[in-house]
Amino acid sequence: MMRLYELNEMSRQAFHDRLNRHYQRQQEEQHLLQLIRQIREDHPKMSARMMYLKLHPQTMGRDRFEVFCFENGFKVQCKRNYRRTTNSNGVIRFDNLIQGLELTGVNQVWVSDITYYELGNEFCYLTFFMDLFSRLIVGYSASQDLRTENTTIPAFKMACKVRGANCLIDLIIHSDGGGQYYSREFIKITKKVKHSMSDSVYENPHAERINGIIKNDYLYPYNPKDFPELVKMLKRAVNNYNNSKPHGSLKKLSPVEFEKSIIEKSTNQDFVNKRKKEAKKEKLTQHYIY
Repeated sequence: MMRLYELNEMSRQAFHDRLNRHYQRQQEEQHLLQLIRQIREDHPKMSARMMYLKLHPQTMGRDRFEVFCFENGFKVQCKRNYRRTTNSNGVIRFDNLIQGLELTGVNQVWVSDITYYELGNEFCYLTFFMDLFSRLIVGYSASQDLRTENTTIPAFKMACKVRGANCLIDLIIHSDGGGQYYSREFIKITKKVKHSMSDSVYENPHAERINGIIKNDYLYPYNPKDFPELVKMLKRAVNNYNNSKPHGSLKKLSPVEFEKSIIEKSTNQDFVNKRKKEAKKEKLTQHYIY
């Protein structure tokens, strides 16, 4: 065994720690394969990323989990999308306007997506609008169907109410290619904003992630029994997420705390700039007197 440790250039403890991690990973992989097969039986088109959000594997990250699914034959075959303004059926497509975009504040980009929630034997639908800069959910809705008037429209109206009348100036709404985002009704109420669309979920990852967080971290544990209770629990989930969930990308602050810190920083900077101008003016005045 000592020769084995020497060949691997590690101590006995380090070698056995590595071996234990490898064993734990093998055990989890075998268990995951069983779970993935069960999920795919019920949800043949569920993506590897969504399954990762549902399963929360302990020994692998999201990217490794996706590779693991693909290597074991669980890749969903999707038709390739080609960028175009309209297709032969008159479906509107918007260019991806946020790729490579550097954000400097709130109300520059709202990302949105619609996801399903299993309630007993039925599917309900959740729609979210999230400010990409602060990760704050600014609007949401729950519905029992996928009609635009019950999904994107009420969620967008809530977002406008939360953000105020001037929130639409230079705003980009980024979504997938769902019909609820290019329907006449939605385009009519969003004519002041710029529309952006992704060709795949990989171009709208933050919206996909918020779907998983609200469902897996809040709604499934809350376990609503019917649609009215789902609506109530969704409000509770969004409130807890916005006010209490820390984000690594937000300096471990919740979205609400992060936005407050931005306002305070801006206010303090305005005060400092004002005092500098006053001091400069006072200095010039004294110089003129003397």
